[in-house]
Amino acid sequence: MDNEIQLISDDDGLAVIGRAADVERFLVAEGLSAKDLGPQRLKSFGSAGAAVAQAGSEMAADSGRWVRLTPESAQLVKKYGLRESSKTGLSTGVVKGRKGRVGGFVEFAKAPRSLLTNPAVLANAARIMTQVAMQQTMDEITDYLAVIDAKVDDVLRAQKDAVLARMIGVGFVIEEAMTVREMRGGGDEVSWSKVQAAPAAIAETQAYALRQLDAIAEKMEKHTKIGDLADAARDAETAVGEWLAVLARCFQLQDAVTVLELDRVGDTSPDELNGHRLGLKAARRDRLEHISRSTERLVARMNDAAGTANAKVLLHPGKSPAVVRSRNQVATGVHDFHVRLGIESGSRPSEVRRWVEAAAEARDKAIETGAKGLDTARSLGNETLDRAGSVTGRLSSGIAERTRRRRGAAAGHVDEG
Repeated sequence: MDNEIQLISDDDGLAVIGRAADVERFLVAEGLSAKDLGPQRLKSFGSAGAAVAQAGSEMAADSGRWVRLTPESAQLVKKYGLRESSKTGLSTGVVKGRKGRVGGFVEFAKAPRSLLTNPAVLANAARIMTQVAMQQTMDEITDYLAVIDAKVDDVLRAQKDAVLARMIGVGFVIEEAMTVREMRGGGDEVSWSKVQAAPAAIAETQAYALRQLDAIAEKMEKHTKIGDLADAARDAETAVGEWLAVLARCFQLQDAVTVLELDRVGDTSPDELNGHRLGLKAARRDRLEHISRSTERLVARMNDAAGTANAKVLLHPGKSPAVVRSRNQVATGVHDFHVRLGIESGSRPSEVRRWVEAAAEARDKAIETGAKGLDTARSLGNETLDRAGSVTGRLSSGIAERTRRRRGAAAGHVDEG
């Protein structure tokens, strides 16, 4: 039926499926930008479409788009009253557009009962939604590595650790499997047999990179002299960027393995697909939390170093601002890295405290202190003079009185004579 589209949402994104014109009209009406699911993924959604048809709907689908879940797109789930499945966590529904109008979609019907009660259909749809979200992150990491011009293989080759060296080969094998998957529209047993051991090498490399970041944080923490802090902060700028790039590559490759693993489980154990998917997503969240803790700890140590440098800027006008600038470079790099991986980051750049500002502040304080001291001295001086004048006056009066008495006594003796 024309003007109808199907919405499928999980905690990562929203799929909009229907005729191309209807899908486009809906996205324009809602002000959303979306990624094309492509014919292979759309074909996989066909099982959900078949369930809709069995329920009496004549929905046709030749277009599918995916929207990353944001506060704006999340409102659509509430706006159109999508119904959530307690088993998969998916929210589904069908909406109908008003004929003759560009916008103005209204709720047409809740997702048909057969769709909501068909575990295989929902599990398959949930798998696709998870894979699309992960591939979106993988694409963003590719863009991130291109922007920072990170030659991850060069970083890995520079290390003598055999685990890091294996990462290069693991990356080649995984990329080959993903290329085959893209060409044939899904995973296969041969490709999976090549990549199923990859997670061990990826995990070891990730752990190594995190240890390097922890070592940088500890180095920043143990230095208290500005000269040592400046040297350590300068070294951190380059080293942190390299290890963040390695971590990004590890996360990208692990997501690729997860995409292939979901294909494999869907083919061999469809009844276990949803539970397996939820387990993989939980493991992914754990990896993100581990990475977040390590990188946030590093930024905290850099913040402490910047604070120490700011406090001593008057004595070290050249090296103190350099520490803060290095901190800002590291914090900005960590923030960009977090954004690509979907980690919330609230770090903001520190302001470099200029020497002249600190000197002016010290001068003003000195002048203020000196002025108060001068006023005090003047007050004390005046009080002392007053006291001295009073004492002098009393002494003078006493001496004059004694002199008069002596003169009076002398005059009496003369008269008697």
